[in-house]
Amino acid sequence: MAVTSVLLFLLIGLAAGWIASALVRGGGLGLIGNLVVGVVGALIGGHILRFFGMTAGGLFGSLFTAILGAVVLLFLIRLIKRA
Repeated sequence: MAVTSVLLFLLIGLAAGWIASALVRGGGLGLIGNLVVGVVGALIGGHILRFFGMTAGGLFGSLFTAILGAVVLLFLIRLIKRA
């Protein structure tokens, strides 16, 4: 994997974590928190889309996938915290 690909993946993860934390009630999680949520969310979002037989290509598709997974991740974390 090229360095530019890794940097782009991290930037998409950071943006997705920030957007997801804004969508799911609450403020930002900080730079590292948003990055982790976005990267893990990208993995979760990819599995969700594959489960439904869909893919999302390109920059915006990758960002959408990461945001979808990050929102699901934050929702699950908040459910667990409340329990």
